[in-house]
Amino acid sequence: MSKKIQVSFSDKQIELLEHLKGELGETDADVVRNIVVAWLSEKSLITTIVKQRISAQNEPSK
Repeated sequence: MSKKIQVSFSDKQIELLEHLKGELGETDADVVRNIVVAWLSEKSLITTIVKQRISAQNEPSK
């Protein structure tokens, strides 16, 4: 499943995204998606969520 989310960027931000094409993806959407995933990973949010879900699955049922 995927969902489209509209976002707005300033001219300077668009310029930066253009420079990242080829490095982080081929399209604007690819670049933005990869920036978001990289940021979430950098902040350890992805691993924190996964650890919480694993912990919840391993808890005995009441």
